[in-house]
Amino acid sequence: MTITRDSLAFVPRAQPVRVSRRGFLKSGIGLAGVVGLTGGGTAAYGAAEATFELRVTDYSPVPLNWPARQKLSICVIADIHAGGPNMGLERVREIVDTSNSLGCDLIVLLGDFFAKYRFHIEAMPHAAWATELKRLKAPFGVHAIYGNHDWWYDIDGVRRALTDVHIPVLENNAVLLGDKGRRFWLAGLGDQIAYRLGGGRFRGVDDLPGTLARIKTDDPVVLLVHEPDIFTNVPHRVALTLAGHTHGGQIRMPFVWPRFVPSAYGARFAYGHIVENDRHLIVSGGLGTSVVPMRIGVPPEIVRVTLGA
Repeated sequence: MTITRDSLAFVPRAQPVRVSRRGFLKSGIGLAGVVGLTGGGTAAYGAAEATFELRVTDYSPVPLNWPARQKLSICVIADIHAGGPNMGLERVREIVDTSNSLGCDLIVLLGDFFAKYRFHIEAMPHAAWATELKRLKAPFGVHAIYGNHDWWYDIDGVRRALTDVHIPVLENNAVLLGDKGRRFWLAGLGDQIAYRLGGGRFRGVDDLPGTLARIKTDDPVVLLVHEPDIFTNVPHRVALTLAGHTHGGQIRMPFVWPRFVPSAYGARFAYGHIVENDRHLIVSGGLGTSVVPMRIGVPPEIVRVTLGA
C-alpha cells in the first residue's frame, strides 16, 4: 500500500536482525574492552561526561505539514534510567528543574524510566523518580510513553508509578491538544520490542495503524516512539516523530560506535534530526546510561524542539 502525504496508509515493516548493546558486549568488546580501546583516561572522561554534563539541545525543524505560524515548543526527556551510575535522585531533580526552566508548551517523556543493570549507585524506588517527574509543568501538560527497559524489567511498577503522580501515558493512543486555531494531535506508540523471545527476537506491543486511526481531524500530528526504527513506516501525515532509546550510540568512537547503536539500521537513526522523503525524525541522545557506565561524545541532553518558529 502506498503512503501519501495526506493518507494514514501503513506499510508493514520489515524485521531485520537488531543489534543490541548486549550483543555488542557478547561480541567480545565488553566494559574491559571499551576501557582498553579508549585508554583509562578516556574511560574516566566517559564516566564523568555521563555523570556531570547536562546539555539542552535545540532543534527547529520545518515539516511540510506543520502550519508555519503555529508555534509549539516541546521539551523531550528520554532514557532517564534512574538509579544508574550517573542518575541518582539529585540528578533527576536537576533534570526536572532544567526542563521546567525552559518554559516549553509541552513536555514529553520517552520511556526507560529506571536502570536495571549491575552498575547501580543507589536503590531508587519507582515512587522516588516519579515524585520528581510530578514536578514537571507545561501548559499542554506532561505526557509519557513506555520504553523497552520498562517492559522488560517492571512494567507494572512503572505503570503504577506514573498513574500515582497523574502523568498520562499514550500507548497506541492519541490526544488532541491546544487551543482553537492552534490544535495538534499528540500520539504515542507502544514499545516495539516489549517482549524478548530469545535468539535476538522480540515481540512489540506497537500498533501504528491503530494509533493513527485515532486521529480524527486534519490538525498536525506529533508522534512519540521509544525506538526510532519504526520511522521507516511513519507516513507523511505525521509532522514530526520524536524518539529515544539509542542514547545517541552512547560510546561515539570509531569502530565502537556503529556496533553500540541498538538499532536494526545501525547509525541511520542513531541521533539528531533526520529527514527522509520530507518526513522528520528527532532522536534524543537521552540522559542515562545502559550496559556500560559511561558516555563518550554523546553528553546527556534534554532536547527542546520548536515548531512553527
